[in-house]
Amino acid sequence: MNSEVSNYWFPAKRYGWGWGLPRRWQGWVVLIVYFALVGAATFSLPQQLQFMISVAVLTILLVAVCWLKGEPPRWRWGDAGAKR
Repeated sequence: MNSEVSNYWFPAKRYGWGWGLPRRWQGWVVLIVYFALVGAATFSLPQQLQFMISVAVLTILLVAVCWLKGEPPRWRWGDAGAKR
C-alpha cells in the first residue's frame, strides 16, 4: 500500500463516485462532529428553512473536507481486474 494512499482520511468508494467510511481516526472525528451538529440542528432550529439551510451548509463543509483529505474522486467500476 502506498504511504500517500494510507494518509487519506476517506478512501474512494469501490463503485461509483465519492468516498466511503473513514480510514483514519481524523475522518471518524469529522463524521461524528457532522452528525452531532445535524442532530443539534434538529432540536434547536425551530423553522424548517433554518434547519434545511444549516444541514446544507454542514453537508457542503463535509464534502469539502472529504475532497481535501480523501482520495481524489473519480468514477470507479470496482475491482474488475483485481484478483480476489
